[in-house]
Amino acid sequence: MTSAVPVSSPTIALALGAGGARGLAHIAVLEALDDLGLPPIEIAGTSMGAILGAAYAAGLTGREIRAHLLGLLRDRAGAMSLLLRARVGRFKDLFSGSFANPVLIDGEAFLDLFWPKVVPDRFEELKMPFTAVATDYAGRCEAAFSSGPLAPAVAGSMAIPGLVKPVVANGRILVDGGAVNPLPFRGLIARADIVIACDVTGGPVADRTGAPTPFEAMFGTAQIMQNAITAEMLKVSQPDILLAPAVQSFRVLDFFKAAQILSASEPMRDEIKRRLDAIIVARQTMDIA
Repeated sequence: MTSAVPVSSPTIALALGAGGARGLAHIAVLEALDDLGLPPIEIAGTSMGAILGAAYAAGLTGREIRAHLLGLLRDRAGAMSLLLRARVGRFKDLFSGSFANPVLIDGEAFLDLFWPKVVPDRFEELKMPFTAVATDYAGRCEAAFSSGPLAPAVAGSMAIPGLVKPVVANGRILVDGGAVNPLPFRGLIARADIVIACDVTGGPVADRTGAPTPFEAMFGTAQIMQNAITAEMLKVSQPDILLAPAVQSFRVLDFFKAAQILSASEPMRDEIKRRLDAIIVARQTMDIA
């Protein structure tokens, strides 16, 4: 993609939403902005958006994040071995009387194993401002973090009930940010010339037949909830550019379909350029008038 951007380049703020494996589509957005020479000056992320947003804010390019991800997933056995190391419990716990969940993931251990090593320990060490959005379980409200230890905040943002254990940080119990703010663009409004938000909650799947498994139903219902929350948020305010990659056919845990998800996201690269150009031209015309 060519980088035909007007001389007076705008500043960009970027919101990356929740969506499990669908959130890998965010990488295409990061690559597109890199290609245009318009890296965001600020990022906010929820769940998978927080994981990728933090890596980008640490100074990695979109292409470097793609290469790191595909390198990890290319060795399926190795990736599963790392995932097993991040578990809270063990299968023997089922019979020990402790009632520990043998598949529950420790989010901080997961990040330590899967994040690129250049990702720092604290928000203050990132290359650009970044906000991780989680949910305060006891307070029943949003918990946004932009300073202090990075991993606990992002682990809290990705703490999907039944999959990733809650995180205790700053005296608050944190769970999945998608429960309250699946697309965290509102805090970015007026922070940059143009706010871009990438919604990966997905729309209806027309060709789906048959009942989902209990596991699918649990996570699928959560994504339907997130989709509904996002729709209501957009009735109140909107980003300058709202992106919705065609990832609705992928499930929340389809991480080993990363290459297909990235391929399905490719059309966004040209879409971002077209829409940025249209906004810049419109605003320049208004200034002249």
